[in-house]
Amino acid sequence: MSWRCSSTTNEGLVANLWRHGLVKSPIVKATLQNVDRAHFSPIMPYEDSPQRIGYDATISAPHIHANAAEALLPLLGPGKKVLDIGSGSGYLTAVLAHLVSPGGQVVGIDHIQQLCDMSINNLRKDPVHAQMIDAGNIKIIKGDGRLGWAEGGPYDAIHVGAAASEIHQSLVDQLNSPGRMFIPVDNGFVGQYIWVVDKDKDGKVTKEKQFGVMYVPLTDAKVYKDEL
Repeated sequence: MSWRCSSTTNEGLVANLWRHGLVKSPIVKATLQNVDRAHFSPIMPYEDSPQRIGYDATISAPHIHANAAEALLPLLGPGKKVLDIGSGSGYLTAVLAHLVSPGGQVVGIDHIQQLCDMSINNLRKDPVHAQMIDAGNIKIIKGDGRLGWAEGGPYDAIHVGAAASEIHQSLVDQLNSPGRMFIPVDNGFVGQYIWVVDKDKDGKVTKEKQFGVMYVPLTDAKVYKDEL
């Protein structure tokens, strides 16, 4: 069904995601309408498919970003803190920043410096996101996402935008109580699946396997010359 959501405009794309039930919450719908994918996806921004952004990375398909936003929404809201691992183009970082405004913070982390620089440039195309960067509501850092960024935690929500080899304990430890993580995990021949990891107010952790996906791997950083 998701392929039917493609459009020639951001408004049309979001309307299609809503009509097909891939976006369910009015707040997520409004947020997606306010974050133009054309600032983050240079070739076919309104196609409901992953797009290459260079450096062996992609921007995920819009319906995947919608799923992530919907899954994390119960733990979001004004003043909340989010870690966006494998932040890539910066698109979902922007979406999540709107969902924790006012007063919240989203930390985007990527292990490729060029992608960190690209995401900041992308975010600054919109004056609202530029202001969020200047105010510290959006922070982009270079680092190994598998380790998270304990310095900024604990986080009410963690989004992982690349397929991990496991549910890393370091990330679970950085979840607030309560907190939630949306993470794709690659189980080898079994394939990749989204897992939602919840930590309740008492620190008890539960893990739920959801639907199959195809993400680029969450791996060690490579050294790249500038490319696109």
